[in-house]
Amino acid sequence: MKRREDPSPSPPPVPVLSPMLRVVIGLAAGVIALAGLYFARELVGPLALGAVIVIICWPVRAPLVRRGWPSWAGTTAVIVLGYAILAALAAMLWFAGAQFIRLVADLSVNLRDTADAIVAGLAALGLDQQAADAVTSVLDPSNLVSLLTSLTGQALAVLTAFFFVLAYVIFMAADGARYARAATDFGPSSRPAMERFADYNRNVRRYYVVNASFGAIVAIIDGLALWALGVPAPAVWAILAFVTNFVPNIGFVLGLVPPALLALVVGGWPLMLVVVVIYCVVNVTLQVLIQPKFVSDAVSLSLTLSFFSVIFWTFVIGPLGAILSIPLTLLVRALVLEQDPKALWLRWLSGDTAATERSGPIQT
Repeated sequence: MKRREDPSPSPPPVPVLSPMLRVVIGLAAGVIALAGLYFARELVGPLALGAVIVIICWPVRAPLVRRGWPSWAGTTAVIVLGYAILAALAAMLWFAGAQFIRLVADLSVNLRDTADAIVAGLAALGLDQQAADAVTSVLDPSNLVSLLTSLTGQALAVLTAFFFVLAYVIFMAADGARYARAATDFGPSSRPAMERFADYNRNVRRYYVVNASFGAIVAIIDGLALWALGVPAPAVWAILAFVTNFVPNIGFVLGLVPPALLALVVGGWPLMLVVVVIYCVVNVTLQVLIQPKFVSDAVSLSLTLSFFSVIFWTFVIGPLGAILSIPLTLLVRALVLEQDPKALWLRWLSGDTAATERSGPIQT
């Protein structure tokens, strides 16, 4: 009896990619994604800021709903609190900008005199003309006004993005209530993903609570010290110290340079050195020695990766990337690493102490 042949052809074997090829494809996909973020940074930056604002304000909703408030009222409370935070930040930045404009106008003569004195000192030391030109450029009032004009143009762009942020806060707060029901709608299978993003939200909130607390302490101490020393516009530099405290690792330098230069203009080298010493004692102690430890414990992120994140995300999405660098890095880790059990080493390198707690110690 003749054997009957199966007319349906067998499916072709699925090609198995080598580990190296998978790494190359993953890197290529990552580069393409980052290039897309770079070219869409004017939209991505406000979107990320809106998401962070909603994450920070979201805990106010649950207690209100438990007390019998309608769901829409709890969501509205989140939106109102988010708008209050944005309004406070906008008011502080507007006040600081207005005070800075008036300060440059009032001290234009002093700025020129200080620049001439520094140039003369550099010439006496035998330094070349390029160094003298650089100092003159930094303290030239016209250049400062041009810088401020450029910043004003960027501020208009930020203001345009601000309206996007306002809209994003509404949409994300409304969607947040729906996402909170995912575990109920999809059952136990969705629980690991929901737990990962719940951990992410808690880390983001802890990060900004720690930064805001230390920033307020640093701003108060710096402002009072500058006021006692007679440095003009101490409130402006206190606001600058508070804002730059949200920039990991290098925020101290960004907050020190302007008041130090102003102290040089109004009081000479002795006053400048006093300001630098006070900032080093206060800001280095709090921002460089103590705060990073609290931040690292709060978000389980290594200090090296925190520093690199500032540079990387500033390049990708612009100035907002410096302030949002830690949340964005945590998001990438949650999306890429925490769902892959084979990425334990990478999670451990990033500073994720929970990786070894859940999986046991890493054998070396």
